[in-house]
Amino acid sequence: MRVLIRLPGCRSLKEKRGRLTGLRERYGRNPQLAVCETNHHDMHDLAAWAFVGAASSALVVEQILTEIGSELPLRVDGEVVSITREWLN
Repeated sequence: MRVLIRLPGCRSLKEKRGRLTGLRERYGRNPQLAVCETNHHDMHDLAAWAFVGAASSALVVEQILTEIGSELPLRVDGEVVSITREWLN
């Protein structure tokens, strides 16, 4: 799952890291999930993150990603611009 986040008013990369560090801490603990920033590394007000799930069942991955997609707009200190999913078989 790819997530694009706008960070209004963010003036530095240090502030950006501070506002988004909770994503990795919260979701990176799940052993069925990999979490990382994937793009816009040098932009202060925009971030792209990827959440990659792996499990014995596609249903389990679907549940994990659905939960994250529902929680993110409430948890992130910014505006979730888009959430897209891609399935690999």
